[in-house]
Amino acid sequence: MELAPGASLEKVALAEEFGLSRPPVRELLRQMAAEGYLKLEANRASRVASMSFDSLRNYFLAAPLIYVATTKLAAAHATGAEIVQLRRIQERFRTAVEGNIVDDRVLENDHFHFAIGKMARNPYLMPSLCRLLTDHARLGRTFYQPRDERRDVELAEAVQQHEDSIDAIERRDAEAAGAIVLAHVNLARRNIASYVAPEGVTAPVEF
Repeated sequence: MELAPGASLEKVALAEEFGLSRPPVRELLRQMAAEGYLKLEANRASRVASMSFDSLRNYFLAAPLIYVATTKLAAAHATGAEIVQLRRIQERFRTAVEGNIVDDRVLENDHFHFAIGKMARNPYLMPSLCRLLTDHARLGRTFYQPRDERRDVELAEAVQQHEDSIDAIERRDAEAAGAIVLAHVNLARRNIASYVAPEGVTAPVEF
Protein backbone atom coordinates (compact mmCIF):
# COMPACT_ATOMS: atom_id res chain seq x y z
CA MET A 1 0.00 0.00 0.00
CA GLU A 2 3.01 2.29 -0.20
CA LEU A 3 2.65 2.80 -3.95
CA ALA A 4 -0.25 4.62 -5.56
CA PRO A 5 -2.47 2.87 -8.14
CA GLY A 6 -0.85 3.25 -11.56
CA ALA A 7 2.64 3.98 -10.17
CA SER A 8 5.48 2.62 -12.30
CA LEU A 9 8.00 0.04 -11.07
CA GLU A 10 11.55 -0.13 -12.40
CA LYS A 11 13.13 -3.59 -12.32
CA VAL A 12 16.65 -2.21 -11.91
CA ALA A 13 15.66 -0.05 -8.93
CA LEU A 14 13.82 -2.97 -7.31
CA ALA A 15 16.79 -5.29 -7.83
CA GLU A 16 19.10 -2.79 -6.16
CA GLU A 17 16.70 -2.07 -3.30
CA PHE A 18 16.28 -5.73 -2.35
CA GLY A 19 19.73 -6.99 -3.33
CA LEU A 20 18.47 -9.28 -6.10
CA SER A 21 19.50 -9.92 -9.67
CA ARG A 22 17.09 -9.05 -12.46
CA PRO A 23 15.79 -12.58 -13.29
CA PRO A 24 14.17 -13.20 -9.86
CA VAL A 25 12.74 -9.69 -9.91
CA ARG A 26 11.14 -10.39 -13.31
CA GLU A 27 9.70 -13.65 -11.97
CA LEU A 28 8.33 -11.94 -8.87
CA LEU A 29 6.72 -9.22 -11.00
CA ARG A 30 5.04 -11.88 -13.14
CA GLN A 31 3.75 -13.60 -10.02
CA MET A 32 2.43 -10.35 -8.57
CA ALA A 33 0.74 -9.54 -11.88
CA ALA A 34 -0.99 -12.93 -11.82
CA GLU A 35 -2.26 -12.14 -8.30
CA GLY A 36 -3.67 -8.80 -9.45
CA TYR A 37 -1.17 -6.42 -7.86
CA LEU A 38 0.54 -5.27 -11.06
CA LYS A 39 -0.06 -4.61 -14.73
CA LEU A 40 2.62 -5.80 -17.17
CA GLU A 41 2.96 -4.35 -20.66
CA ALA A 42 5.51 -5.19 -23.36
CA ASN A 43 8.43 -2.74 -23.61
CA ARG A 44 7.06 -0.60 -20.78
CA ALA A 45 7.68 -0.37 -17.04
CA SER A 46 5.45 -2.49 -14.83
CA ARG A 47 2.73 -0.56 -13.06
CA VAL A 48 0.76 -0.97 -9.89
CA ALA A 49 -2.74 -2.12 -10.83
CA SER A 50 -5.07 0.82 -11.31
CA MET A 51 -8.19 1.52 -9.25
CA SER A 52 -10.76 2.73 -11.75
CA PHE A 53 -14.55 2.94 -11.70
CA ASP A 54 -14.57 -0.44 -13.47
CA SER A 55 -12.39 -1.85 -10.69
CA LEU A 56 -14.87 -0.67 -8.08
CA ARG A 57 -17.84 -1.99 -10.02
CA ASN A 58 -16.28 -5.43 -10.52
CA TYR A 59 -15.23 -5.56 -6.88
CA PHE A 60 -18.73 -4.85 -5.60
CA LEU A 61 -20.30 -7.32 -8.02
CA ALA A 62 -18.09 -10.14 -6.73
CA ALA A 63 -17.62 -9.19 -3.07
CA PRO A 64 -21.12 -10.09 -1.79
CA LEU A 65 -20.94 -13.53 -3.41
CA ILE A 66 -17.53 -14.46 -2.01
CA TYR A 67 -17.82 -12.89 1.44
CA VAL A 68 -21.25 -14.38 2.07
CA ALA A 69 -20.20 -17.84 0.87
CA THR A 70 -17.03 -17.96 2.97
CA THR A 71 -18.74 -16.58 6.08
CA LYS A 72 -21.63 -19.04 5.88
CA LEU A 73 -19.21 -21.94 5.44
CA ALA A 74 -17.15 -20.65 8.36
CA ALA A 75 -20.24 -20.92 10.54
CA ALA A 76 -20.41 -24.60 9.62
CA HIS A 77 -16.74 -25.46 10.08
CA ALA A 78 -15.06 -23.06 12.53
CA THR A 79 -13.36 -24.58 15.57
CA GLY A 80 -13.30 -23.05 19.02
CA ALA A 81 -9.61 -22.21 18.69
CA GLU A 82 -10.24 -20.43 15.39
CA ILE A 83 -13.01 -18.33 16.94
CA VAL A 84 -10.71 -17.35 19.80
CA GLN A 85 -8.09 -16.24 17.27
CA LEU A 86 -10.73 -14.32 15.31
CA ARG A 87 -11.69 -12.43 18.46
CA ARG A 88 -8.02 -11.50 18.98
CA ILE A 89 -7.85 -10.11 15.45
CA GLN A 90 -11.08 -8.21 16.08
CA GLU A 91 -9.62 -6.60 19.20
CA ARG A 92 -6.68 -5.33 17.16
CA PHE A 93 -9.10 -4.06 14.51
CA ARG A 94 -11.17 -2.24 17.15
CA THR A 95 -8.05 -0.65 18.64
CA ALA A 96 -6.94 0.58 15.20
CA VAL A 97 -10.38 2.05 14.47
CA GLU A 98 -10.62 3.79 17.84
CA GLY A 99 -7.09 5.16 17.44
CA ASN A 100 -7.72 6.14 13.79
CA ILE A 101 -4.61 4.22 12.71
CA VAL A 102 -5.51 3.73 9.06
CA ASP A 103 -2.84 1.23 8.00
CA ASP A 104 -3.41 -0.99 11.05
CA ARG A 105 -7.16 -0.82 10.55
CA VAL A 106 -6.85 -1.89 6.93
CA LEU A 107 -4.40 -4.68 7.80
CA GLU A 108 -6.45 -6.12 10.67
CA ASN A 109 -9.63 -6.00 8.57
CA ASP A 110 -7.77 -8.03 5.95
CA HIS A 111 -6.64 -10.51 8.63
CA PHE A 112 -10.20 -10.76 9.93
CA HIS A 113 -11.80 -11.76 6.65
CA PHE A 114 -8.86 -13.96 5.65
CA ALA A 115 -9.24 -15.89 8.91
CA ILE A 116 -12.93 -16.41 8.15
CA GLY A 117 -11.96 -17.58 4.66
CA LYS A 118 -9.65 -20.22 6.14
CA MET A 119 -12.48 -21.39 8.41
CA ALA A 120 -14.61 -22.01 5.31
CA ARG A 121 -12.20 -24.77 4.25
CA ASN A 122 -12.99 -24.39 0.56
CA PRO A 123 -10.03 -24.27 -1.85
CA TYR A 124 -12.17 -22.92 -4.68
CA LEU A 125 -13.22 -19.80 -2.77
CA MET A 126 -9.86 -18.83 -1.26
CA PRO A 127 -8.18 -17.54 -4.46
CA SER A 128 -11.14 -15.25 -5.14
CA LEU A 129 -11.24 -14.11 -1.53
CA CYS A 130 -7.52 -13.29 -1.56
CA ARG A 131 -7.95 -11.19 -4.70
CA LEU A 132 -10.87 -9.34 -3.14
CA LEU A 133 -8.89 -8.72 0.04
CA THR A 134 -5.99 -7.30 -1.97
CA ASP A 135 -8.22 -4.69 -3.58
CA HIS A 136 -10.24 -4.13 -0.41
CA ALA A 137 -7.03 -3.14 1.39
CA ARG A 138 -6.21 -0.70 -1.39
CA LEU A 139 -9.77 0.67 -1.37
CA GLY A 140 -9.71 1.00 2.40
CA ARG A 141 -6.52 3.01 2.42
CA THR A 142 -7.58 5.15 -0.55
CA PHE A 143 -11.26 5.79 0.05
CA TYR A 144 -12.39 4.75 3.52
CA GLN A 145 -11.00 7.75 5.39
CA PRO A 146 -13.14 9.17 8.20
CA ARG A 147 -13.46 12.89 7.48
CA ASP A 148 -16.45 13.75 9.62
CA GLU A 149 -18.80 12.44 12.29
CA ARG A 150 -20.72 10.30 9.80
CA ARG A 151 -17.54 8.41 8.82
CA ASP A 152 -16.82 7.73 12.49
CA VAL A 153 -20.35 6.35 12.92
CA GLU A 154 -19.89 4.08 9.89
CA LEU A 155 -16.59 2.75 11.21
CA ALA A 156 -18.23 2.04 14.57
CA GLU A 157 -20.95 0.18 12.68
CA ALA A 158 -18.32 -1.86 10.84
CA VAL A 159 -16.72 -2.81 14.17
CA GLN A 160 -20.09 -3.98 15.49
CA GLN A 161 -20.76 -5.98 12.32
CA HIS A 162 -17.47 -7.81 12.89
CA GLU A 163 -18.56 -8.59 16.45
CA ASP A 164 -21.97 -9.78 15.30
CA SER A 165 -20.48 -12.00 12.60
CA ILE A 166 -18.18 -13.68 15.16
CA ASP A 167 -21.18 -14.36 17.39
CA ALA A 168 -23.15 -15.83 14.49
CA ILE A 169 -20.23 -18.05 13.45
CA GLU A 170 -19.77 -19.21 17.04
CA ARG A 171 -23.40 -20.27 17.38
CA ARG A 172 -23.22 -21.85 13.89
CA ASP A 173 -25.97 -19.65 12.47
CA ALA A 174 -24.93 -19.59 8.81
CA GLU A 175 -27.90 -17.54 7.60
CA ALA A 176 -27.36 -14.81 10.19
CA ALA A 177 -23.61 -14.75 9.49
CA GLY A 178 -24.27 -14.36 5.77
CA ALA A 179 -26.78 -11.55 6.32
CA ILE A 180 -24.37 -9.67 8.60
CA VAL A 181 -21.44 -9.82 6.18
CA LEU A 182 -23.72 -8.75 3.31
CA ALA A 183 -24.69 -5.67 5.33
CA HIS A 184 -20.97 -5.14 5.99
CA VAL A 185 -20.17 -5.15 2.26
CA ASN A 186 -23.07 -2.79 1.54
CA LEU A 187 -21.80 -0.39 4.21
CA ALA A 188 -18.46 -0.18 2.42
CA ARG A 189 -20.25 0.24 -0.91
CA ARG A 190 -22.22 3.23 0.38
CA ASN A 191 -19.15 4.84 1.88
CA ILE A 192 -17.07 4.55 -1.26
CA ALA A 193 -19.96 5.64 -3.47
CA SER A 194 -20.32 8.84 -1.44
CA TYR A 195 -16.56 9.42 -1.60
CA VAL A 196 -16.28 9.17 -5.39
CA ALA A 197 -19.43 11.18 -6.15
CA PRO A 198 -18.71 14.71 -7.48
CA GLU A 199 -19.00 17.48 -4.91
CA GLY A 200 -22.62 18.49 -4.42
CA VAL A 201 -24.09 15.36 -6.07
CA THR A 202 -26.45 13.57 -3.71
CA ALA A 203 -27.72 10.79 -6.01
CA PRO A 204 -26.09 7.42 -5.23
CA VAL A 205 -23.29 6.17 -7.43
CA GLU A 206 -24.14 2.63 -8.52
CA PHE A 207 -21.45 -0.05 -8.70
